[in-house]
Amino acid sequence: MKNFIFILFCFLFNVTIAQPDSLFLIDKQEKEKGPEWILKNKFSVDLNEVTFVNWNAGGSNSISALIGYQFSYDYSDKYFFWKNSLVAGYGVNGQQGRETRKTTDLLDVNSNFGFSPNEKSNWFYSARFNFKTQFAEGYQYPNTTNPISKLMAPGYLFFGGGMEYGRNIDKLSLYLSPITLKTTFVLDDNLANAGRFGVTPAVFDVDGNVIRPGNRSRTEAGILITNSYQMEIAQNVVAKSNLSLYSDYINNFGNIDVDWQMNFNFKVNSFVRATFESHIKYDDDVKTTVPSAIEGEFDEAGAKIQWKQFLGIGFAVDF
Repeated sequence: MKNFIFILFCFLFNVTIAQPDSLFLIDKQEKEKGPEWILKNKFSVDLNEVTFVNWNAGGSNSISALIGYQFSYDYSDKYFFWKNSLVAGYGVNGQQGRETRKTTDLLDVNSNFGFSPNEKSNWFYSARFNFKTQFAEGYQYPNTTNPISKLMAPGYLFFGGGMEYGRNIDKLSLYLSPITLKTTFVLDDNLANAGRFGVTPAVFDVDGNVIRPGNRSRTEAGILITNSYQMEIAQNVVAKSNLSLYSDYINNFGNIDVDWQMNFNFKVNSFVRATFESHIKYDDDVKTTVPSAIEGEFDEAGAKIQWKQFLGIGFAVDF
């Protein structure tokens, strides 16, 4: 019940905020322009550093760095749009007296194709592709011996079709897909055998030997609803929100996976900017862990709401 209330709040928050009249104003010249391809690249670096010298209040020296890259190549005309993007990011934190720890690790590829038979219509027949994974091994710190995630463990692939609404689709859209295929990849034998990320675990004998290896993938078919918007809430302050809700028809229908990302970009000048990011996720197939009675080991617990928050100051270059 708590999860349902939380999901309903996320959806209503997105739909309610994303309704300013400016998003519904259609520029006549925009509707009449011919076919157009737009290429964008952005490279960004965010840094955070703290140093203490004879500081009587105490503290540990630390430094954090986050490197990001965004690529988009979009096409649009009176009847079609085709949006393609790649987002990659990797961040680390180093603190005096402990190992370097990963803070961000993402590789996200998207392709979205839409067609409207009527140039005055705001509805599009749409097909979407999304692939997401990470670059490096992840750990349950301070345990750095047994990785809990790797490249393509997990990896997520979504592909489906439906209808998309958006008068100004670059800034506001609502996508409804009654059939979307979701495939989860766990291309690591240890993680697959352990049944991580929802795949079928291995079968072991009494001595712990593998009788039947765990599955390295899992495919689902379900319904996908997404809502995204972008708006300037003040001068040089832009808010971006992306909400995704997915439920599998076959396995426990009504149990909804949530992925909600909210970013605020504060522009200082052409190069310097500050970013605040909030990322909330819930996936019933991703179980959490708790410390075990055995020191250095962890036991599996149930799925919980995941939240990551980031605040950084750095520079970004468009090219």
